[in-house]
Amino acid sequence: MTKEIRFMETVLRDGQQSLIATRMPLSDMLPIIKTMDEAGYHSIEMWGGATFDSCIRYLNEDPWERLRTIRKEVKNAKLQMLLRGQNLLGYKHYSDDVVSAFVEKSIENGIDVVRVFDALNDLRNLKTAIDITKKAGGHCQTAISYTTSEFHTVDYFVGLTKEMAKMGADSICIKDMAGVLTPSVAFELVSKIKAAVDLPLEVHTHATSGIAEMTYLKAVEAGADIIDTAISPFAGGTSQPATESVAIALEGLGYNTGLDMNKLAEIADHFAPIRDRFRNEGILNPKVKDVEPKTLLYQVPGGMLSNLLSQLTEQGLQDKYDDVLAEVPKVRADLGYPPLVTPLSQMVGTQALMNVISGERYKLVPNEIKEYVRGQYGKPPVAISAEITKKIIGNEGITTVRPADLILPQMPKFEKEISQYAKSTEDVLMYALFPQQAKDFLGRREDRFYDVPVQTIDVSIEVQ
Repeated sequence: MTKEIRFMETVLRDGQQSLIATRMPLSDMLPIIKTMDEAGYHSIEMWGGATFDSCIRYLNEDPWERLRTIRKEVKNAKLQMLLRGQNLLGYKHYSDDVVSAFVEKSIENGIDVVRVFDALNDLRNLKTAIDITKKAGGHCQTAISYTTSEFHTVDYFVGLTKEMAKMGADSICIKDMAGVLTPSVAFELVSKIKAAVDLPLEVHTHATSGIAEMTYLKAVEAGADIIDTAISPFAGGTSQPATESVAIALEGLGYNTGLDMNKLAEIADHFAPIRDRFRNEGILNPKVKDVEPKTLLYQVPGGMLSNLLSQLTEQGLQDKYDDVLAEVPKVRADLGYPPLVTPLSQMVGTQALMNVISGERYKLVPNEIKEYVRGQYGKPPVAISAEITKKIIGNEGITTVRPADLILPQMPKFEKEISQYAKSTEDVLMYALFPQQAKDFLGRREDRFYDVPVQTIDVSIEVQ
């Protein structure tokens, strides 16, 4: 019996997000969408993550319209998105009515699979998204945010997947955002999850540290059902391994990928000049294509490494880079070993930076770190010591309930605030997530609507 392995293509979301900060416009995607749909992918990740923000902030595109337009072209593959649990696509928790409306509208506008994760693996922050995805007829894929520490054992992650299955997950994803899942651990983790939970299992990693292809091979050998890859022009470095290369290797080992290699070649030929354009414009920095084994030592995602270096360079402190890198795991330990995924990766990195620059640990503390220590993002994986807690928030109280339980319904307020420009619930949700950017975008749309040359308007009236 031929063994099967399916692929999710990430070039329209994580591939381009990892390499060019999600700057690819819809016009670069549309000419090749039908070919992608015919290539044999299990799914195409094309929404969520930073796509929504980038559409309105940098590309002057309506993200909802991008979703609807691609949906019209795709008949075979599933359309997939990434959702940050109660954070949705933003960086803070939203009320349940906002989460429900957003998930409902995502599915209504064309999403098939909602991959939902929480930065702390606090399953309370996934419940609303899981429930509403199922209710709206979508496929809910719950993701464990993979990381390493004394606390984050294989058995811990297996336990999480069991709870996710009980909560109604349709499939499970091992989300290795930093590229730190080693081949041996991948084999053990996939084997134990498949033995414990009777659900499809998808594995997601990044090529940052140079071991991703080996990790995928061992995951597939252990029984993974789907892996995430990017077409070659947008593969490697901080992105995923190349779709064609991994597919050819697995086909040679006796696996049926279901992929059409000729179609993959067409897709690669389409995206190669687009990659070159971004490279020539300076948006695709060559450094993001580098292999960075330090990721395995410091457990720091590749994008976070380059961001830290950029911040230090701007302040003329690039000589402090190694000091900041060494401080990151110490801060992470102090804060209860949160996985370094958005928004915690940015928060931990900033705190490490401040500790080094100020010369005194926790002399300067960003407000987001204070909120995290207060429990406003959820429960840290490991309890934060009383000493660190006192240093950061003094004698303030700590939230122990699900953070969203403390948030009153927000949709009525958002509807009222943006009523001048919003024409739909989708517009209101755009404003809810990114208020200033959405107001600017919707305002420009309104201006375009009214900015019609007078001579094109037919004002003739037929007298009866």
